[in-house]
Amino acid sequence: MSHSKPSESNGLTYADAGVDIDAGNALIDRIKPLVKATARPGADSDIGGFGGLFDLKSAGFKDPVLVAANDGVGTKLKIAIETGQHRTVGIDLVAMCVNDLVVQGAEPLFFLDYFATGALDVETATDVVAGIADGCKQAGAALIGGETAEMPGMYGDGDYDLAGFSVGAVERGAILPRKDVEAGDVLLGLASSGVHSNGYSMVRKIMELAGLTWSDEAPFENGKSLGEALMEPTRIYVKPVLAALRETTGIKALAHITGGGLPENLPRVLPENCSARIDLASIRVPGVFSWLAKTGGVAESEMLRTFNCGVGMVIVVSAGEAEAVSKVLEQAGETVTTIGQIGDAGAEPVLYDSALDLSA
Repeated sequence: MSHSKPSESNGLTYADAGVDIDAGNALIDRIKPLVKATARPGADSDIGGFGGLFDLKSAGFKDPVLVAANDGVGTKLKIAIETGQHRTVGIDLVAMCVNDLVVQGAEPLFFLDYFATGALDVETATDVVAGIADGCKQAGAALIGGETAEMPGMYGDGDYDLAGFSVGAVERGAILPRKDVEAGDVLLGLASSGVHSNGYSMVRKIMELAGLTWSDEAPFENGKSLGEALMEPTRIYVKPVLAALRETTGIKALAHITGGGLPENLPRVLPENCSARIDLASIRVPGVFSWLAKTGGVAESEMLRTFNCGVGMVIVVSAGEAEAVSKVLEQAGETVTTIGQIGDAGAEPVLYDSALDLSA
């Protein structure tokens, strides 16, 4: 959008400097109905003010503690940009924030996004915000505000970056993790939808080493290109987990399995006198991870540190309640697998039995 000379002889305009205010206004008009569709008790989801408002009282909370999280999408954005698939990265953006809220027992209330680019493309930005709105609806959060920053010279042609911010609330007595995690508790794994939004720098390196392109057929998923298969959005676990928290009493802790995988995320919710023992053979490893490990020659330990390997959320539950919790989650659409149990403190916070089945 930059020009070689001022558009008028008597002065420079912001458009001459590469910023199109009209495009920004056009984007706001396009996304208003998308934002409105995320309305929920506590937020009317109008946009255009200087700040977004949320009424905790009308959301039904009595003695709430606020929980906040922010995140981005990482280099998965490079695939979106290189393939022109912008419709689902917004879901990833929301998922990375709201899944971090629900592990503390919090219900996501609202979400704000930050979209930065060199020159605003209204179609691309609309697709991105449509995905954000979709993710907000999946999470039950209102999209109450955001920022679109057009910064010529900061980003390459077609590049953009995303950041997301979400706030949730949990009643004071229901904050997780609980302090009664103990040996004998069961570990339930909720299936991931794929790579989610971590490890894409390694994914892109493996693609480069293998000499493949995003348009090549995905060896691990029939009928899809590699670009389409690898853009599968992060699963949002919020509503099923909130249902299980509401309808059962046995959930003691939750861990969102993101960068660092099981060995780095699970210890964050365990007391020092406990360790997690995981039966790796029990995990149903999606084909994408088997393909990445084989194609890149990636060792099992590195796979576990980099990717979710098929488990996007781990639930620590008392043994007597594991069946009831699993039932609620399955009824809400989750694939639940018993992947291990809590033991006394060991040599490492996370210990493994057997090996991942990477043969698929």
